[in-house]
Amino acid sequence: MSLPVVCAVMSPSSPRGLRPAAVLLALGALAYTAWVIEVVVSTGLDPIRTYVSELAAQSEPLGGLFRTTDLAAGLLVLAGAVWGLLRDRPRGRWTTAGWAGLALFGAATAVDSRLPLSCTPTADPECAARETAGLVPATHAAHAVSSSVAVCGALIGIVALTVAARRYGRWPLLARVGPWLVAAELGVTVWTLASVAAFQAGKGTWLLGLGQRSQVLLIAVWLGLFAYEAGRRVPRPYEARARG
Repeated sequence: MSLPVVCAVMSPSSPRGLRPAAVLLALGALAYTAWVIEVVVSTGLDPIRTYVSELAAQSEPLGGLFRTTDLAAGLLVLAGAVWGLLRDRPRGRWTTAGWAGLALFGAATAVDSRLPLSCTPTADPECAARETAGLVPATHAAHAVSSSVAVCGALIGIVALTVAARRYGRWPLLARVGPWLVAAELGVTVWTLASVAAFQAGKGTWLLGLGQRSQVLLIAVWLGLFAYEAGRRVPRPYEARARG
């Protein structure tokens, strides 16, 4: 996801109805990748084994920055998805489910940013021990729920809109590339879930940080691709089939 994508979806050739949604989704995808600054800024957390959300923990010096970018990402995607639900006509069941999934993802991401971890369990053994003993704030459990809901929403949106692109003959680039991104996203999601289970069972992290970072990066890449497709003018052979 990059600034050229944002510029592309603002092109005058974009369909008027979905252009605002495309811009909002593109900006949301950009904000959702703010964590990549850890490549050039020392955070003290190992990106190979720590949760992405630990960057936004209350104990971290840059936590406020990452909580703000997560909030912005969630609100931007939510606004874009709601606009799409209201203005993307005609549409079929898959398209409706996809926009609704993105709305759920945006809302849960915004909520997630308001429920930060108090410390970093994968990097701080004392924090992990307190978490296991139930001695951490309730936001830890709430954060786990909101993060899970966000990922579920993203998966619904990614899968449903990719199916819509192929089924209804719209968004041709997404129809070609989307299935590969879906397969990769499902693969790294399984990896992340297995790593989380291993960590909670005291069996190490299984490259948890790398798996989760791949997961959220692929979500952002898909969002950027979809924003580009939604924001440009394409033929509409799907209209006759959009009710299917």
